[in-house]
Amino acid sequence: MLAVIDYGGGNLGSLVSGLKRRGAEFVVSDDAETVARASAAILPGDGAFGATMQALRERDLDAAVNAVLGAGKPFLGICVGMQLLYQKSDEFGMHRGFGVFEGLVTRFETAPRVPHMGWNQLEVLVDHPFLEGVRTGDFVYFLHSYRADVGKETIAACTYGDRFTAVAARENVMATQFHPEKSQHVGAKLLDNFLRIAASYVTVA
Repeated sequence: MLAVIDYGGGNLGSLVSGLKRRGAEFVVSDDAETVARASAAILPGDGAFGATMQALRERDLDAAVNAVLGAGKPFLGICVGMQLLYQKSDEFGMHRGFGVFEGLVTRFETAPRVPHMGWNQLEVLVDHPFLEGVRTGDFVYFLHSYRADVGKETIAACTYGDRFTAVAARENVMATQFHPEKSQHVGAKLLDNFLRIAASYVTVA
């Protein structure tokens, strides 16, 4: 069963609606044991890096996330949920993330205005199953003030003053800085792709 992690601060409505439209079987849960047992998980994000990590810790969901990651199960991080997969962020002080991706999450330096809010284009860098059907120039919806530099786990980038990571992936872990659930047909493709990857894991696990 796919678990959508509810730490009390994420904007779950659009994501839940998007998954229902895809016909996905999932549970929204704030229970650490349920999340740890899940065959795949999605961590949506809405808010500051440190506050989100603290909310996860208060519910023992940080340990559950580490259990899912360590077991090699498919995992999708969205917006702040993506940023938490990096080593650190300097948003309102220095905070540690889960360390799946290398790098530091920092505030935009040369953006026209902050936050970066609205539609922007992807630059696809790597052929990856998560990006099947997605092309350079496709538009997706962003809402964020912090970002990660383009690094070795970046599979798609975006430029908004700074060039930054829009999509990252490493083994079982995928993440988007933008909101796929708000990105119309492109976001729908990404959710479909993740669900297909998750179903493949269940089949072979």
